[in-house]
Amino acid sequence: MNERLQVYEDKMNKTMASLDGELMTIRAGRANPNVLNRIMVDYYGTPTPIQQVANVSVPEARMIQIQPWEKSMVKAIEKAINMSDLGINPTNDGSTIRLIFPELTEDRRKELVKDVKKKGEQAKVAIRNIRRDGNDAFKKLKGGDVSEDEIKDLETKLQKLTDKFVKEVDKAIESKSKEVMTV
Repeated sequence: MNERLQVYEDKMNKTMASLDGELMTIRAGRANPNVLNRIMVDYYGTPTPIQQVANVSVPEARMIQIQPWEKSMVKAIEKAINMSDLGINPTNDGSTIRLIFPELTEDRRKELVKDVKKKGEQAKVAIRNIRRDGNDAFKKLKGGDVSEDEIKDLETKLQKLTDKFVKEVDKAIESKSKEVMTV
């Protein structure tokens, strides 16, 4: 692939990776440890991901169990979860924290699907902005050592790349929406 296009493909891949990460944090009824990815715990003055200070497991379909490696971390982890936007109250027995996910109602599922679609739209906008930046950069090449035909070719290839990534976003949205509605 042309090195001029490679830059924009890399940016679009990063956008897709970001979308995938965002979709992983949306819980679809069953417990998924990825919902904890964004939650940071104060570990001796340093914000640290929960997975780095505790063992996170899923013993049942709707429960996440967090076993801190140091008992002193139980309160800090519990506080971080309560302050997050997770919407679940943790319970602890002094050494283990449990997050029990309630069954999703039909209304809540519909809200989650709307959220999935919103995140997908944001990803599409980001991809289109990358295309626009690419086209602007290609237009600046005019008059230099690049012919009009080469610029048109680059713009056409960038559009095909954009279409490919927009289809990937649509597939990701559809897949996650089905997952949310059928669990």
